[in-house]
Amino acid sequence: MNTQVKTDISTLINDWQQAVVTKDINRIVSFYADDIVAFDAVSALQFKGKAAYRAHWEECMKVCPGPGIFDFHELHIVPASDSAFAHWLAHCGGAGPDGVVKACWMRVTAGYQRIDGQWKVVHEHWSAPFDMQTGAGLFELEP
Repeated sequence: MNTQVKTDISTLINDWQQAVVTKDINRIVSFYADDIVAFDAVSALQFKGKAAYRAHWEECMKVCPGPGIFDFHELHIVPASDSAFAHWLAHCGGAGPDGVVKACWMRVTAGYQRIDGQWKVVHEHWSAPFDMQTGAGLFELEP
């Protein structure tokens, strides 16, 4: 059972990743539960519900309109029968309106729950480390 759950979650993550790369907002949010709570690294302390997180994704796509970078490394999935969580490092960014590519490494943790027979993301958390003395983000760190 856990092997199948691990495969299902891995497939979901890969399909969601491809939706982000192709900037398909409808497909991106289709992976989220209606009552998702997300802690993203930018703009707000938290996003509650699919509509709020969708609006955030739409804003993110405006900031990175060019070709995107969205590569995942060190994916680790902890499966259970009706819930699972995963964490990984994401190298993400893209070209801005000036054509300059900006990218950094982020930390990602996601929680999944089987709802009506389908796996959905019920929690997502993106973060970047920061320097406690200056408060500056440490966006140049690499794994």
